[in-house]
Amino acid sequence: MRLADIDSGPEPAEPPPCGHRRGPRIVYRTARARDAADQAEVFHHAVMQGAAGHYSLAERQAWAMVLPRDGSAWAARQALYTTLVADCEGRCVGFLELDIRRGRIETLYVWPSLGRRGIGSTLLVHAERLLLEQGVTRAAIEASAMLVDGLVHRGWQRLGDDWVERGGERLYRQRLAKRLAAVET
Repeated sequence: MRLADIDSGPEPAEPPPCGHRRGPRIVYRTARARDAADQAEVFHHAVMQGAAGHYSLAERQAWAMVLPRDGSAWAARQALYTTLVADCEGRCVGFLELDIRRGRIETLYVWPSLGRRGIGSTLLVHAERLLLEQGVTRAAIEASAMLVDGLVHRGWQRLGDDWVERGGERLYRQRLAKRLAAVET
């Protein structure tokens, strides 16, 4: 299948229902096998809609095709990485994959219409705490263009530009790192 064969029309970006008057009630926890299908959807929508202001349609299509749009690949990844999820009424609406041994954040995705509400930042706080608990004092990430400014705002340092190829498209990202320190209370 060619990228041009994929329906490029807009898809609704409605998250799973989060029906609370004061906004969604989000619970942060470790991923469960049943979260994998939701992770696939969060990934797809975050790339196709959430990254639209930073990457071309062809780039987003290539990026989204890296993993199938079903839960099997994400379930397998849960065995490779410590996966933290943002849960809204039993549904995963954001997630972060963490390679604790290497001190690396592998992925961070949030349902597009729930962006800019602190879900990604809170997932990062939990990831940083887990790293510190394991004796890791420096975290690293290769961040997409849409995440870089927010990470820098949270104390991450830019290490340089990076490019990755996905489906014949070169996608820009940046290498960042952060020295971790326990917060004193």
